[in-house]
Amino acid sequence: MIRCPWCGDDSLYLAYHDTEWGCPVRDDARHFEFLLLETQQAGLSWRCILGKREAFRKAYAGFDAEKVARFTPAKIERLLADPGIIRNRRKVEGAIKNARAFLSVVEELGSFNSYIWRFVGGKPLMNAWRAPTDVPVTTEISDALSADLKARGFAFVGSTTIYAHMQAIGMVNDHLVDCFRWSELGGSLRKRS
Repeated sequence: MIRCPWCGDDSLYLAYHDTEWGCPVRDDARHFEFLLLETQQAGLSWRCILGKREAFRKAYAGFDAEKVARFTPAKIERLLADPGIIRNRRKVEGAIKNARAFLSVVEELGSFNSYIWRFVGGKPLMNAWRAPTDVPVTTEISDALSADLKARGFAFVGSTTIYAHMQAIGMVNDHLVDCFRWSELGGSLRKRS
């Protein structure tokens, strides 16, 4: 079975690649989970974040945006003492800030899902990359989404982070064409001719 080379033979990466990465997320609770994890990853390896995912789930109230938005200064101090998560004050405070901004988007537009998917017209963009070097780290769409998120008060949402987020939640199919997941997620060379 051929996979994208980035997952190598690491069992955690393999499971994530095979069952999650690139699958379209349409549920607001899952959107918040992926956004929180992605913004915690900034400057670190995704493997590190995946390895701490369950600790993040426990520390951040099961990725419940409403609960995270109400975290107090005392809760921040407890999080900064939790060895299971990333203990960076700016990232902890950013997660709370992002929960509040996330809820503002939901209040304004009805759901975060409808907000984020409008940047790609409601359906995944189907790329046909042949080599890892073909895959961009940012696009005009990630630039626009990043700028809009920043304007709405989100933190740690630079264009590179947001493009990785778009890949993770299936807004773009960036599996390589020879990876078995590319066609499973809708990739087809016939569509591109």
